Amino acid sequence: MGEWWSRDIVDAGKLPLLLALVAFLVTFLVTRTVTRLIRAGHGPFRNVESAGGVHIHHVVPGVVLMMIGGFGAMTTAREQEIAPVLAVLFGVGAGLVLDEFALIVYLSDVYWTENGRKSVEAVVLTAALLGLLLLGYAPFGTEELTQEQRENRAELFSVVGVNVLCAAVALVKGRFVLAVLGVLVPFLALFAALRLARPESPWARRVYRRRPRALERARRRAARHDARWGALTRRLQNALGGRPSA
Repeated sequence: MGEWWSRDIVDAGKLPLLLALVAFLVTFLVTRTVTRLIRAGHGPFRNVESAGGVHIHHVVPGVVLMMIGGFGAMTTAREQEIAPVLAVLFGVGAGLVLDEFALIVYLSDVYWTENGRKSVEAVVLTAALLGLLLLGYAPFGTEELTQEQRENRAELFSVVGVNVLCAAVALVKGRFVLAVLGVLVPFLALFAALRLARPESPWARRVYRRRPRALERARRRAARHDARWGALTRRLQNALGGRPSA
């Protein structure tokens, strides 16, 4: 364990990233616990309001902490001693911001609505990406290239270009999660790019417009997928973020 910590975390320069990830997850879990207690009317916690009666969402201090952590890291890049502190500040800020990600998307207080599930999805996806980075994955599969291949610009650009194209196609096909994760795991982007598009995606609206059979197959496959995994996904979202209001 000690050897792994020294070799893969400290010596690899990933300690700030690990601290940011831990701070991010802990902040999200604590914040959701507090907001659920406020919603249920339990405990000493109450919503924060300004002198004018305006409800202060925790995305506000989250943005401030992210700015301190981010700009602080850029201005003190050579001071390694302060990097862990700035990483924790950034992780805490990111946890507060993404906990209200849905409010930013919809520009409305949808925290306890069905649309509010977007916040939980954003947190889970971000945690997965950071976890993959900690495990050594590099964007667009470049970690699999040798040093000689990296120095060969034509080969490097071709590998990155193909992976970017697969991720872009997956995104247009409505496979958002696989497209984002595919930035670090190219196989996932390739898999999503080769599959049928989601029926509500831009790809389906444009490409399947003259292919009714393909559109019907996409609808059937999406219905089967949602029936199989939709209930499980909702239960996990409810466990992490709380059940939406009726």
